[in-house]
Amino acid sequence: MAQSAITPAPLAPPTVAKLPVRAILPWAAFFGLLMLVLLYFVGAEEGATSLLSGAGVHEWVHDGRHLLGFPCH
Repeated sequence: MAQSAITPAPLAPPTVAKLPVRAILPWAAFFGLLMLVLLYFVGAEEGATSLLSGAGVHEWVHDGRHLLGFPCH
């Protein structure tokens, strides 16, 4: 067998793209606030802590309340 003179080129180390915290922070704050509002409406929008009158919000999130373990009856 003849020996080959071709040698593989060394692999370059992988580069990792770094996102600056300043680019992520506004989006993280927005989604965090959105999740807190959603948690309020699913978990506490009923009875004495209700911001909206009537039972409309309660009926919209009723099944979600039970799925997440919030009592409502």
